[in-house]
Amino acid sequence: MNENINNSQDLENKEAKDIEIENSEDTCDSINNEQNEQVEEKKTDKSSGRRKERKLKEEISLLQQQNDELKDKYLRIVAEYENFRKRTAKEKLEIRETAKASLMLDFIQVVDDMDRAMQHLDNVKDIESTVEGVKLIHQKFLDFLKAQGIEEIAAQDLEFDLDFHEAVTRFPVEDEEKKGKVVDVVQKGYKLNDRVIRYSKVVVGE
Repeated sequence: MNENINNSQDLENKEAKDIEIENSEDTCDSINNEQNEQVEEKKTDKSSGRRKERKLKEEISLLQQQNDELKDKYLRIVAEYENFRKRTAKEKLEIRETAKASLMLDFIQVVDDMDRAMQHLDNVKDIESTVEGVKLIHQKFLDFLKAQGIEEIAAQDLEFDLDFHEAVTRFPVEDEEKKGKVVDVVQKGYKLNDRVIRYSKVVVGE
């Protein structure tokens, strides 16, 4: 009977060991499977990381190319603008010099008349004709100024106007109507195309 009991115990022990071995094998298989899955995941992560890295490098390369193109365009635009600025400045200078030459040529014609008048001053016999000649030269000069857009600023006997007149002094007047008005012009003023280029220097009544 004892032998049967021992045999039964041995059988139970054996079955328990078999179960333990099976459980151990299942555990190992599970661990191996997990490890394999982790390895596969790492491989997948590495592959995905390489793809992302390659994509980023391509984007960086594209952006660098675009940056180089924009930089090249910017430098060309700057160079073109600098050339345009220099060319425009040169053209403006040439236009100004041409206008000045034309202006001086017209002015020289007035000077010619004055020279002819000066040559005859020593041999003047007819005062009236000489005076008339000087008046003609003066009128010709005024016409020249008008042709250039220059006109005299009216001041005598007009209300004092800061936009056109510069008071050099004030003079007491008895006539109430002359108070605040220009009673004398010390130096004429002029406008060029309605812009004051020299104020009239005047004496104002008070």
